[in-house]
Amino acid sequence: MPPKTTAKSTPSLTEPESTRPQALFGVQDVWVGAMAPKRWAKRAVTRNAIKRQIYQVVQAFEPRFPQAAHVVRLRGVFDRKVFLSATSEPLKLAVRTELEQLFGMAVTKVEPAP
Repeated sequence: MPPKTTAKSTPSLTEPESTRPQALFGVQDVWVGAMAPKRWAKRAVTRNAIKRQIYQVVQAFEPRFPQAAHVVRLRGVFDRKVFLSATSEPLKLAVRTELEQLFGMAVTKVEPAP
């Protein structure tokens, strides 16, 4: 799921407080966290491989992200029957492709139209 972002640069003072985007704490940089629950990737080695892929792909997109804290959370299963090894190329390719699509959509929502 892409990080929730908005194209507005400054919220209107007439908007209700609940609709304005709010940061939980001040961030001076782009922070990215990765979550891979045991529910979706049973083996620790698979979860760790997925997190490494997340951090690698983030490096390519980081300059285009707004300064904020972002969390990437695994929301679908990576089945052991389909991906036999946590270090297999098919798993790395599947994760990388999905992440690039996700971050591409997130960055598109953030960047202002020309």
